[in-house]
Amino acid sequence: MINTTTFGDELKRMGFEFYSGVPCSFLKSLINYAINECDYVMAANEGDAVAIASGAKLGGKKSVVLMQNSGLTNATSPLTSLNYTFKLPVLGFVSLRGEPGLKDEPQHELMGQITEKMLSLMEVKWAYLSGEIEEVLNQLKEANEHIEAGRTFFFVVKKGTFGDVKLKEQTLKKRSNKTMDRSDATPALPIRTDALKCISDLADKDTILLATTGKTGRELFEVEDKPNNLYMVGSMGCISSLGLGLALARPDKKVIVIDGDGSALMRMGSFATNAYYQPKNLLHVLLDNNAHDSTGGQATVSHIVDFAAFAASVSYPTALKINSLTELEQAIKHWKLDGDLTFIHLQISQGSPAELGRPTVKPYEVKERLLKFIAE
Repeated sequence: MINTTTFGDELKRMGFEFYSGVPCSFLKSLINYAINECDYVMAANEGDAVAIASGAKLGGKKSVVLMQNSGLTNATSPLTSLNYTFKLPVLGFVSLRGEPGLKDEPQHELMGQITEKMLSLMEVKWAYLSGEIEEVLNQLKEANEHIEAGRTFFFVVKKGTFGDVKLKEQTLKKRSNKTMDRSDATPALPIRTDALKCISDLADKDTILLATTGKTGRELFEVEDKPNNLYMVGSMGCISSLGLGLALARPDKKVIVIDGDGSALMRMGSFATNAYYQPKNLLHVLLDNNAHDSTGGQATVSHIVDFAAFAASVSYPTALKINSLTELEQAIKHWKLDGDLTFIHLQISQGSPAELGRPTVKPYEVKERLLKFIAE
């Protein structure tokens, strides 16, 4: 068993001060340390935690994700299509529930057998975390070398590895919606390209645009490719969590997240996390065409969801349902002046330009130029 405070302090000395995760009894002491001593974001699920930590990494924070191995399956998408694809590393700790030979709950049996195999298949470098502090310090040094080289690294943590750390009393912040407005105009249903052009044109020079996967990112690239743009490929549903991590890490930069209805529906728990931490520099725009446009136009169920009301219900300070590009322009200008977390829902028409291309800049190159933009 290792002294968790000594361990956490060493991580902090190495620059790891931003954490996001989902609780696990094997990791509770490290989680308690992170809540007590560092910046810790309570994620709704493990995939969101990876995306939040990745956003913080974009903002220059060396980041840690914490999860039970049952949640490793939830984190598979961002680990394989965000961290790997963009060469955007995070340091992970995953518990080994269901370890072969030890008695555990039946739901952990299979994951206990395949945790290490999953990490290896995803090409995630990993090691069992030692229970001896001297060896642990060498392990952390090796892990940090992987992170510095752009490779995600995970420690697999067995039961009883971390010594006890008591959780300090947590005072949860109260949150509430201040503004919830719906346009009474007839929906104009603009095309996505025109909505993206409106957003891009109104973005200040220090504003970062994060576009969700599929045709949203492809069309934004066609509208205007800029070093402050990021085009998500894969990791569907993770774009607002990525934006949250980035906005928290860099409060000096404005961040606009451009979401889609299929993406938003996939991880709606992230709305509550965004609303709780509510960075004032984050704007969340949902372009809703009631379809999975990138895969052939199959319908989503967005037509039965009042997204603005949902955002308001989980305490986004401002939640708007708008119906035109003029209203979109007005809402963005107001956010730029007001500086509060804002959600905007705009219905758009289905379809995209004929012969729509794909970004010619590779994902890791997009990341590198964005890092340079942020640093400047």
